[in-house]
Amino acid sequence: MTIEDYYGRDEETESEFDTRIPWRGGLAAGFIATLATSPFIFLTDPSMLSETIAGIYGLEGILAVGLIAHLIHGTIFGLIFAVILSDPGIVYISNNLAKTVAAGLVFGFALAIAGTGFFVPAWTQFIGLANPPEMPWITPTLLTWHAIFGAVLGLLFPFLEEF
Repeated sequence: MTIEDYYGRDEETESEFDTRIPWRGGLAAGFIATLATSPFIFLTDPSMLSETIAGIYGLEGILAVGLIAHLIHGTIFGLIFAVILSDPGIVYISNNLAKTVAAGLVFGFALAIAGTGFFVPAWTQFIGLANPPEMPWITPTLLTWHAIFGAVLGLLFPFLEEF
């Protein structure tokens, strides 16, 4: 028995390492997930957008800059999610909606803890933001925002994967 027989492949079939990255689906799912999250941020703590996120770019106090930057960040993180889920060892996750939503939640919490919990406070302190968040900056509200992002990302990604 050859390895091709074991895996049901021959030389004409694709290798499991030939997985393509569904980058458009990742970008679209990330953008929509960020759109879905933005109203919750605006309603619970608009200064996150106008002060903190805009402040990352030295434009503290400009809500539109914070919102646009937030949308760009979320879209890029959607692409990163697609890259992660295209790994040959875990690509099967996107074949199951519950697993993809769970992966999105884990991804969202990882972003909350690493990105917003540590990177944002470190960067805003480094650039001299007037009121930088304390480190680590992990709050129930922050975790909720990222749970919404992750759940929507994981929910939409399988449907947009072929986009």
